[in-house]
Amino acid sequence: MTDSIIDVQNLTKRYGQTMAVDDVSLRVEAGEIFGILGPNGAGKTTTLEMIEGLRQPDGGTITVAGFDVVRDAENVKRRIGIQLQSTSLFDHLTVGELVSLFAELYGADGSPGRTQDLLGMVSLTEKADDHAQTLSGGQQQRLSIALALVNDPEIVFLDEPTTGLDPQARRNLWDLIRSIRDQGKTIVLTTHYMEEAELLCDRIAVMDTGTIILCDTPDNLIATLEATGSISADFTGVQPDEALFAQLPGVQNASLSGHRLTLQTSNLNQTLIAFIETTRAHRMEFDQLITTRPTLEDVFLHYTGKALRE
Repeated sequence: MTDSIIDVQNLTKRYGQTMAVDDVSLRVEAGEIFGILGPNGAGKTTTLEMIEGLRQPDGGTITVAGFDVVRDAENVKRRIGIQLQSTSLFDHLTVGELVSLFAELYGADGSPGRTQDLLGMVSLTEKADDHAQTLSGGQQQRLSIALALVNDPEIVFLDEPTTGLDPQARRNLWDLIRSIRDQGKTIVLTTHYMEEAELLCDRIAVMDTGTIILCDTPDNLIATLEATGSISADFTGVQPDEALFAQLPGVQNASLSGHRLTLQTSNLNQTLIAFIETTRAHRMEFDQLITTRPTLEDVFLHYTGKALRE
């Protein structure tokens, strides 16, 4: 196993009577894309800001790249890059000037060559002389990532990096994030997009009401519900007996719409075998059979009792 580059233990943060972050512990391994998934108000951003050293925790410990975030803040800052949500304060500067300015603020290389390298990495070379305010939403997000990379950090923090982007711009940004990871950097991001977490992250911490409920790879999280699923079949020239199929092993719910029968099951394989045997025994034919297995959305719903967007 690789070494943990981030180690968070028993982290807490309270605002008045509200416990925003409640006894959160997590570890991030070097070189991975680690996602914190949860709805708005779950405590994702507050947790991220405490790990970054931007917000003081009320309790717990945070170690980043071997340094305590509270006691060794300067050493931590030199090793991390933080994506800004907005560059609106710098709209009077060009894209190239912004990159050079941020490099100087970090005491990093702000030379034209380094600026061009960074803009090339985020596909903004042709926008170097354009003002930031003229960029599209996707281009502004890529610029914010370039600014997070000016000091060549070991760890890059991205807070909801694709919020507000159209599907194509979102996928382009995913490719960029993967390319940064492929350079050996560690990426920690927050998101409320299930697809983003499932396709992009090596591991995911599922967060709700200030606590981490689960933390594992997307496949392992889904595997906790592996047996569950649904079966749908379109029957040919016959109205299937809903009650007959409702009695099959594992079936939790049976519903009929026209000639289409849908079964929700707690044991997909067991129910599927019984379904095939039953249709053969009753000489029922069907045109199409569709089985679905759990998704990350199902995992979140199962363990929190609510959908992510509620």
